[in-house]
Amino acid sequence: MFYRSGMFRPDSTEVVPALRRGRGATLNMAGRFEPYARAGVDDGWPQGLPAPAPLATEIREERTGRPIARNESPDVGFDRSVNPYRGCEHGCAYCYARPGHAQLGLSPGLDFETRIVARPGLAAALRRELSRPGYRPAPLMLGAVTDPYQPAERDRRITRAVLGVLGEFGHPVIVTTRGTLVERDLDILAPMAAAGLAAVGISLTTLDADLARRMEPRAPAPARRLATIAALAGAGVPVRVMAAPMIPALTDHELEAILAAARQSGAVAASTIMLRLPLEVRPIFVAWLAEHVPGRAAHVLARLRDLHGGEVYDPAFGRRMTGQGPFALLMRRRFEVACRRLGLAAALPPLACDRFRPPAPAPAQGDLFAGDPAFAPGGFGPRMAADEEGRTR
Repeated sequence: MFYRSGMFRPDSTEVVPALRRGRGATLNMAGRFEPYARAGVDDGWPQGLPAPAPLATEIREERTGRPIARNESPDVGFDRSVNPYRGCEHGCAYCYARPGHAQLGLSPGLDFETRIVARPGLAAALRRELSRPGYRPAPLMLGAVTDPYQPAERDRRITRAVLGVLGEFGHPVIVTTRGTLVERDLDILAPMAAAGLAAVGISLTTLDADLARRMEPRAPAPARRLATIAALAGAGVPVRVMAAPMIPALTDHELEAILAAARQSGAVAASTIMLRLPLEVRPIFVAWLAEHVPGRAAHVLARLRDLHGGEVYDPAFGRRMTGQGPFALLMRRRFEVACRRLGLAAALPPLACDRFRPPAPAPAQGDLFAGDPAFAPGGFGPRMAADEEGRTR
């Protein structure tokens, strides 16, 4: 496969800055399931051609199969989730969900944030799933491997449709997002929260606006996310601040400040997770470090190795989100002390599962004519209905 000179480096498929302006990843390597890797070569075209336009976001649609993803991980507090999109335009360089794009034959790099898959039939599929006689409710996570309030949601409104179904059924939901568009849906979330059915988690990685702009290029600024916490709390929606991921030697010094700012804005609970670099996330984030904070890159990676027994990442349950060793213990103690001082709970209040009520089925069409003399026994209407019933048999 050939690419125009200057667009990619042959050894890493690194995309030049002019093409990836406003994006988080610098790479667009092939996914782990691809039989071939891409390489840039000099195709002989003159170097004086105009610079290519920056990558635009492309949104495709897929038919929804099973709407609910099941999860058995002991590291998270939910067993089911719904994801309105695949990929995320926020473009966070560290996002643990990036490897999922490889399953679509796309790159976990720039493809993850520029080639988004929308699921427009999700709400209808969820309605069918919740209506099954054997379904038993439990808190559902909305946005486990994507942000349900990324820019595409402004027009697609898939997340809003899903919330509408959950509210109609009285089904508990926890929303996880960095997006301020969640404020648009307070007309659904606030009544659900009043009934003990809804809570929201807001991710806040740093309070440094410049660092956030480079690391999370299309996510709302930290101050704007704090304003969203205040708006949600003011509407009676319980909010948990997720100080995550904590990046050692880069953002870990902000832990207490993040928790304090969120508490002042109205958050009632908090959580924190250490940076994780599974599969293709590792080279993507290492390349980001080299470009944006080269003086700290070696320190960040060394600290990660301290956390994971000499490796940059340990995927084992119980350790992958916290690490182990003295630094992990120190971070855990700092978090606990800060939460205790600020009055932040370790978890959101439990959501109600006893309000789940599937809507009653629509009445049969014949009920529309109840009381009409023309459809009394022996009239024309009933004979026609009987004939129709006979033909159907």
